[in-house]
Order: sequence, then structure tokens, then C-alpha cells
Amino acid sequence: MNLILRPFELKLKHTFTISRESYNTQPTLIVELKDGDFSGYGEATSNPYYGTTVQKMTDDILRIKHIIEADSDKTPEAFWNEIYPHLKHNMFALCALDLAYNDLYARKKGQKLFELWNYNTKNNPLTDYTIGIDTIDKMVAKMKELPWPIYKIKLGTKEDIAIVEALRQHTDAIFRIDANCGWTVDETIKNAIALKALGVEFLEQPLKADDWDAHKAVFKKSVLPIVADESCQIEEDIDKCHNHFHGVNVKLVKCGGLTSARRMLTKARTLGMKTMVGCMTESSVGISAIAHLLPLLDYVDMDGALLLSEDIAQGVIIKNGVVEYSHLNGAGVSLI
Repeated sequence: MNLILRPFELKLKHTFTISRESYNTQPTLIVELKDGDFSGYGEATSNPYYGTTVQKMTDDILRIKHIIEADSDKTPEAFWNEIYPHLKHNMFALCALDLAYNDLYARKKGQKLFELWNYNTKNNPLTDYTIGIDTIDKMVAKMKELPWPIYKIKLGTKEDIAIVEALRQHTDAIFRIDANCGWTVDETIKNAIALKALGVEFLEQPLKADDWDAHKAVFKKSVLPIVADESCQIEEDIDKCHNHFHGVNVKLVKCGGLTSARRMLTKARTLGMKTMVGCMTESSVGISAIAHLLPLLDYVDMDGALLLSEDIAQGVIIKNGVVEYSHLNGAGVSLI
């Protein structure tokens, strides 16, 4: 098995702003694992919040290249277990490798990933489309540019309720709110009342990630469900989030890929929690991998490639929130 690494700088359609940063481009790393006539593809983006860069991922992966290239016949679970001790300090790099190996493994079996896992895709949830923080006029313009059944709205400003009130005048779509750790307990409880009346479905990570007493207080008093994101990174966090959040948003890059994400989602469901998978601003390589987890999910945010001005890959197609799978096996992706 041969390891091939490709760095890219993804260009966005619009400046993307959340409560803690703004950006116009997104560095990403594409991993290819090639075995004979078959290739599998994985992806992980850089992320300053998690201290991850493309160079760091590249260095960490190349350091264990000899181990990676010796593992072409193992199951994805065995591959993940083999690689994890070497990359547990860099889950983004582990994710890119895990996605590529899962993709390769399923292609060699002649199946799509959801077929390999025996998942039923009949009742897949719709994906939302994210509107980053901006002026109200520009946020409205973004909604009009892409009419959508569900919008995820980034907040964390002093005018959050006024923003949602203004957006509501232009659409009947479902709203989901992501404050990216930008609120206090009192703000969250108060805002939830106003936002519920404005057709908001749930709140994602309103408080700082490690403030568990605050999460508990909001969990008890909020009139809207609260979904963990920054507070839910790895498998051990599912138990911590139980009875502190109503649901969890599992990100593949944070937990080390599809293999660990499947375990996390299964555990959350057994605990009676709502399940969600979110994305970074990824190409269709990362987004297509997420699509195969849809049967395990109540909610999904997999719009990363839709935010790009130019994609570097082809894979799943998303129309009006509905995900259409590629005809290709594995995750269903090919590089352009």
C-alpha cells in the first residue's frame, strides 16, 4: 500500500465568520492510500482552535509511513487500533488516514461504505446550510443566494436576537443556532426563550467547552435542546456529555475518523441522546465520508463543500438539503 499526501488551499465563496475567527481560505490535507488498482481518499483541514496545521499533520503521518503502508489487509477497526497510539496527539491526522483506509477497504470489497455497514439510507436526515456571522443584509443575501429548508446560523454577537428576527422575515426555513462558546448561562437561557418563538430547532455549544457546571444549569433550564460540539471531541466525552447536553455533534476530525465516530454515535443513541455529525469547511472528500453515517443521525451539518468557490473533488451531491450518493464504491469520491 502506498501513501500519498496532497495539501490544498480551499477558496471560500464568502468570508466565513464565527464568534472567534474569520477566514477566506481553508488549508486542507488530502490523504490517498493506494493498493494496486484501488485508491481510498481521506481529508482533514487545519484548525487554529485545535492547534492543527497541514504541516503538522503531514509531519506526523510521514513519521509513521512505514507502519501505514504495511497495513493494507487489515479491517478498518484493526487499522485504526494500530495507528491510534502513534497519532492520539493528532486526531485530525488520524481522521484523514482512517477515512482513506475505510474508503479503500470498501472499494476493494466492491461496496459503498453504508452497504458494507448494513445501514438503511431510506430515512436520511436533511443537511442544513450554514450562514456565518455578518451584517444582516449580507446574511439575508446568502440565504437568498441558496434557498434551503434548514439554516444553521452562527451567532455570538451583542445583537443575536435581532439578527434572527431579521432573518426570519425572509424565510420559513428551520433555524439552528451555533454560538461557538460565545454565550453565558443567563444569555443562553434567556435567548432560548426568544429563539424558540422564532422557529429555532436547537442550540449548539452556547457555552465554553469545559464549563460543565454551566452546561448542567443550561441543560436543566433551557426551553430548547442543547447539542454539544466543542465539549464532545473524543469517545470518552459521550459519557461526560450525558445529562449535560440533549445531543452531541460528532466531528470526524476531532474524534479520529469514521471508525471512532460510529462508536460514539452508537453510544450516544444507547444513552437516549440526539445524534449529529458536523463538518469543517471541507472538500467533497470529507463531506462524502459523512454521508455514509446519515442513517445513524437525527441531524447533520455537511455543507462544507457548498461553501467553497471551487471544489477539488467529486462525491456526494446535495440538492435542497437532500444527499445523493455517488455511483462509486467506498465513500464515493474522486479528485478533480
